[in-house]
Amino acid sequence: MRLNKFLSHNTKLSRREADRAIFDGKVNIGRQVVIDPATDVDESMHIFFNGQQVKRKANYSVIVYNKPKGELVTKSDPQGRRTIYHSLGNDYIGFSPVGRLDFTSEGVLILSDAIDIVEKLMTSSLERVYKIKVSGEITRSLISAMERGIEIHNLAGANENTDIRNMEIPPFNWFQILKNGNNYSSLKVSISEGKNRELRRFFAQFNLDVLDLKRVSYGFINLNALPTGKKRFFTREEYTKLRKYLKFGEDGLNGSYKFADEDDTDFNN
Repeated sequence: MRLNKFLSHNTKLSRREADRAIFDGKVNIGRQVVIDPATDVDESMHIFFNGQQVKRKANYSVIVYNKPKGELVTKSDPQGRRTIYHSLGNDYIGFSPVGRLDFTSEGVLILSDAIDIVEKLMTSSLERVYKIKVSGEITRSLISAMERGIEIHNLAGANENTDIRNMEIPPFNWFQILKNGNNYSSLKVSISEGKNRELRRFFAQFNLDVLDLKRVSYGFINLNALPTGKKRFFTREEYTKLRKYLKFGEDGLNGSYKFADEDDTDFNN
């Protein structure tokens, strides 16, 4: 694990703040000051920030957050915009998100204080299901693209800060057209990645703006009755499914995690 990721996971520092602390010589591995945020660290190392040893977590938790529109999935924003941690609270600063939902998107966001669980789920091919509203008609050419996939060679629909012009979008797992109209259409789609505004860029190729985008499930996790802006811990059944996935998934993790809050499903502010 990279040193900056270790610090942002086990302290209240954001990744950017962790980088700054490392550059400023405030971080030691043993007695050695380290100034490279990309330094690899492991369980055997004693890591200090401002002279205090950073303690690794012994128990882990996983939560589901129904992210509303108008929040960034980041610990801090230079422009002072609202982030998910304003809603989640300081107790969850050490939780990292499984992937991202952009500022105007909403729905299922999984977070955990076990960084390897986060990385495992983030890089998985677990199904992501979205409800989408677009600004026009679902044409036959668009349907064909959902069935066959497309290649993109422009920045239409992309984040303004990205320079990734070329993107290959594979066929959707499945899709369901809920309404098809001249003014707007709505549909439900299933994909296995969801990277770099993939869906917004896909529909932009057909001159359609995504008006609403809501992720309703991520693998075996569903929103169900969780209200917008609320969070809950995984249920006992979800933890069981997670352990099985970690044990038998692509990377063969051993599934020996100790979770601190099994079967605690209360909705929290």
